[in-house]
Amino acid sequence: MSFGVALFLRSPEPIPKTLNWRSYSPSPNRRLQISPVYVSYSTLPFAKDRASGAGDVRRMLEDFDPTIPLPEALTPPSSWYTDPSFFALEFERVFFRGWQVVGYIEQVKSPNDFFTGRLGNVEFVVCRDASGELYAFHNVCRHHASILASGSGQRSCFECPYHGWTYGLDGQLLRATRITGIKNFNKNDFGLLPLNVASWGPFVLINVDKNMPIKQKVSSDVVGNDWLGSASQILSANGIDTSLEYVCRRKYTIECNWKVFCDNYLDGGYHVVYAHGGLSSGLKLDSYTTRIYEKVSIQSCESAPAESNDLDRLGSKALYAFVYPNFMINRYGPWMDTNLALPLGPNKCQVIFDYFLDSSMLNDEEFIERSLKESETVQMEDVTLCEGVQKGLESPAYCSGRYAPSIEMAMHHFHCLHHACLRDE
Repeated sequence: MSFGVALFLRSPEPIPKTLNWRSYSPSPNRRLQISPVYVSYSTLPFAKDRASGAGDVRRMLEDFDPTIPLPEALTPPSSWYTDPSFFALEFERVFFRGWQVVGYIEQVKSPNDFFTGRLGNVEFVVCRDASGELYAFHNVCRHHASILASGSGQRSCFECPYHGWTYGLDGQLLRATRITGIKNFNKNDFGLLPLNVASWGPFVLINVDKNMPIKQKVSSDVVGNDWLGSASQILSANGIDTSLEYVCRRKYTIECNWKVFCDNYLDGGYHVVYAHGGLSSGLKLDSYTTRIYEKVSIQSCESAPAESNDLDRLGSKALYAFVYPNFMINRYGPWMDTNLALPLGPNKCQVIFDYFLDSSMLNDEEFIERSLKESETVQMEDVTLCEGVQKGLESPAYCSGRYAPSIEMAMHHFHCLHHACLRDE
């Protein structure tokens, strides 16, 4: 399967807000392969000749060696963050395989709730039927391929806006209009095409892998094991659950590769003291720890005592969980926020922040507004950082860098996982 640079991820429609808050080594002599639109170097940091061919993904993968110990390892070559062919392969072997978060239980909490979205070129709809069963389908009418539903809300059935073909929330074709005289037609063969769907904690996930048998209803224990591995129990024990109330969503479009945002998240707090003055004053960065699991890394840090009697949004300890490939869960004080990094192109991504809060705090509008404003400040500082990194990755002065071994182990883990998934044919 091959996918071009036009492929993108689009998040599901925003959840109706509970509250209406304001928006506010390999050898240094190895050759590194990059698409010819970028300069490539055969030695670090500089080289003499240009890459010989475009889209040589195999060579790009070979330019990172996950077996080299972290203190000696080089980071992936810049082509991982700039080359369109590499970007296309990521959809085929990463985003179109395995479980992907697409929404939250809040969006399909009641019978007849639904929401829609897009994963690469896969249009999908997630819904809960009248009996409470959760379903996901390709959001494409079986008649002439019209997109069937849009947005989110409540429906008792899906009626195609093009020719009126109608489907139940279980996917069955209920009505095919004006087909008098049609031959060799069995409406049971023209239901919506199903997708694997599951929930874990507050999250809704789908799996669009064409090689995975359609089970539709996958238990939370199964998806938890597949998606989170041994970290699932740790996350559950640390307040990643359905007890929190959904508050609001923020979206950021960033001029950088999606992995740049993930790398920034995974540097073990390295950049916090330099880039986030307000945040660093509220954290005890010398308490920073990182734990590595199969597909998850968990960073944690104690908070500094608040200087006033005002409620501190960070609480006594912050936990930052990265779930491969692109989902981040932040649990601190009465808050949980999640970050979903959605690729829009080799050098562009959208990051979706969703905020959840302890129900006891829902009426404290001043606290909520102040907390969201503080979070927004940190995000805009990260946007500036990530866009600057992308410009550097696209310059002729850079190919690969080095890891800080004592703090960037989660970033190295992410790169090794990504390498393994991309090599898996």
